[in-house]
Amino acid sequence: MRQGIVKSAKPDKTIIVRIDSARRHRMYKKIVHSSTTLHAHDEQNEAHEGDRVRVIESRPLSRTKRWRLVEILERAR
Repeated sequence: MRQGIVKSAKPDKTIIVRIDSARRHRMYKKIVHSSTTLHAHDEQNEAHEGDRVRVIESRPLSRTKRWRLVEILERAR
């Protein structure tokens, strides 16, 4: 399970989620930020841009979709 912010909800039944992570650099001990994007299946088209969502890994649903929407944690303002 991962949490992220919906970057795009334009495709039908699909959302594109940005997952941000921060970790400490091994040598320099600075905080290094990185982000990844993934495509998640949204059956009812209920998530919109800016929403904070939780997704879970699943079987391949299409060429790019390997995740499913579990719940919407916070709606965008």
